[in-house]
Amino acid sequence: MTDNNMQLTLESRLLPLRLPDSEVALGDVGRIARFEHKGAELTVFVTLAIPARGLQEQLAEAIWQALNDLDGIDKVIVDIGWEVAAAKVVDQAMAVPKVRNIIAVASGKGGVGKSTTAVNLALALAAEGARVGILDADIYGPSVPTMLGVAEQRPNIIDNKFMQPVPAHGICSISMGYMVNEKTPMVWRGPMASGALQQLLRQTAWPELDYLVIDMPPGTGDIQLTLSQSVPVTGSIVVTTPQDIALLDAKKGIEMFRKVNVPVLGVVENMATHICSNCGHEEHIFGSGGGERIARDYDTRLLGALPLALTIREQADGGKPSVAADPESDISLVYRQIARRLAIALHLANQQASVPSIEISDD
Repeated sequence: MTDNNMQLTLESRLLPLRLPDSEVALGDVGRIARFEHKGAELTVFVTLAIPARGLQEQLAEAIWQALNDLDGIDKVIVDIGWEVAAAKVVDQAMAVPKVRNIIAVASGKGGVGKSTTAVNLALALAAEGARVGILDADIYGPSVPTMLGVAEQRPNIIDNKFMQPVPAHGICSISMGYMVNEKTPMVWRGPMASGALQQLLRQTAWPELDYLVIDMPPGTGDIQLTLSQSVPVTGSIVVTTPQDIALLDAKKGIEMFRKVNVPVLGVVENMATHICSNCGHEEHIFGSGGGERIARDYDTRLLGALPLALTIREQADGGKPSVAADPESDISLVYRQIARRLAIALHLANQQASVPSIEISDD
């Protein structure tokens, strides 16, 4: 078989394959980078546009199954890697240097577990193989340093101008919580808080990042508008609980992002069920199906649902969130599943986005 015929055969058999636990085809989020054909041995190199360490084994098996009956081939070797593409940016002056994609994690109201979700999703993206940073945009009530177990640290200053983000559990972070202690209230008006956010974002010496996760403050105020209007946010997710009141506020969050043309990549339903630690009985104490309904009503997707679990709270309060504390637990695997779905949604949104062209006429 000639190389051209082999390439066509590989594309026809592999690109339509569905990713494990997804309705998305391999060709939608990846490509056949190259192949090596030596005698009866075939090595296929696949490059994905999403981090997918948790899918490598299953995807490699599916690729092998699709190719193991090729004539003259006795051995198939599959090599899977990934490279996350940078989002398209209309105005490069607004771009954050070295940051490929920015994901805003928001909620319409407080108390729904947004920060816990943001931190665990950042860790989950890193566990899947991405380079990840997190920015705590809650100027008045920063919690990310405590959740990452580094609240006592301070960022190093570079050339009296830039802050070096604080590393923890394989990701890097910046927060107003590193600048003040827990007993210092931030009694600032909106413009001052917005200015502080700009400084945190622009005066941090971020390393090369595939994703910068921004933990937004609850609500739809000055900070949210400042971020969406001054930074090219690639996409957003909205965290909610199944309660009707929480869903009403989550809708406001989705509407806010739509008004400022930030794609809503999906909804995460927190505290979806409670599982009794004594008997194991599972109960929808805050209602059921709310996340699915709001996702359907706003033509987005439910990225996943998480239980109301004591361990999630304990681990976050203890400075080692679930994905870092117990990477193989059921809860951590759910976070990683949500992270992969988020990465897929973001990539597809990037593919559909177009940077408007500027036309100059003599009129």
